[in-house]
Amino acid sequence: MTGSARRRDRRVYLGSHPVLFALLAATRRRPVRRLGHTVVVHDQEAFRAALTRVPLDRTAAGTTGGAAGELAGAGALFDQQGVEHRDTRRDTAALLGAAGIAKVRPIWRKLLDDRLPALETGGTVDLVPLTAEIAGATAAELLDLGVDPVELAGAARSAAAAAARTHLPGPRRWWSSADGPAERLLDLVAPGRPADAGLTAMLAVAAINTTVAALPRAVAWVCDDGLWAHADNPALVDELLRVTAATPLLPRVAAGDAELGGCPVQAGDRLLLIARHAAEAHSRDPDPEHPAPARTSQLVFGVGPHACPGAGLARAQLADLLTALAPYRPVVVRARADRQAALPGWRSLTVRGTA
Repeated sequence: MTGSARRRDRRVYLGSHPVLFALLAATRRRPVRRLGHTVVVHDQEAFRAALTRVPLDRTAAGTTGGAAGELAGAGALFDQQGVEHRDTRRDTAALLGAAGIAKVRPIWRKLLDDRLPALETGGTVDLVPLTAEIAGATAAELLDLGVDPVELAGAARSAAAAAARTHLPGPRRWWSSADGPAERLLDLVAPGRPADAGLTAMLAVAAINTTVAALPRAVAWVCDDGLWAHADNPALVDELLRVTAATPLLPRVAAGDAELGGCPVQAGDRLLLIARHAAEAHSRDPDPEHPAPARTSQLVFGVGPHACPGAGLARAQLADLLTALAPYRPVVVRARADRQAALPGWRSLTVRGTA
């Protein structure tokens, strides 16, 4: 291991979210740290406790639920509580479960079959627009949307980026607003605004943005770390998703008093739950022969009632992408961080076949 994979991946944070990266790096030496009315949580057990034992305000400004409400209106899963949340989460899990994956898998496999043969003769492929098309086509099929996949992906990425700029640490632009991109997304996925418009929009946003953030980063790591011989090992998929941690932090707000890692938490405190550090993504490189325990790697998808129902879909997409790329033994020839994206990712990641 030369460290080139980690150095390249670090560029994603430095290029797209430098203020956030600096904050996380400066506070990670303490498992839980209070900064005014913000509690930054790095520790694994405190991270779990925050999602399973601390009462959370699901609609507070600056949280995922709050952003969901601003983006798409109420009823978008992330802002729901109690029975409503459980019912919606159950339905979403069924949509993204084994049957749902089997339904959409031929779609992304065909895209891979169509696009990747260019690598056979030493040609190049930019994986970012490819994964965006895969994500858009997958979301459109799962949500039964008769829209262009590329247009859907673009709208979902723009809406998420605009929402993130209003909530994440970093410079603000006076003209920044999530309203315009949110309206464009809703016009595309829910014309007429049916009752489930918010849920449809947020599922599209979550599925598309995490896919476009995670898959190219994972491939870049495999290229730089020389892991193609392990491409068919399921453990590599889990390890790559762990170290890339597409959603590196979960912003939440406490709805009641609690304690995390010895640090008192009061109602109204903002919680920054650092999934990247809880899953040891910052310190433990992917090792398919000696992977991190499942209890650790799962943390990038949340835990308990707040676990991401799309984890199986993410694993299936990455597994198929690695399997399809492996025969070409690609290398990265050009990479540019996305400075506008909601999640740390590449704006362009071009690979060339070498086999």
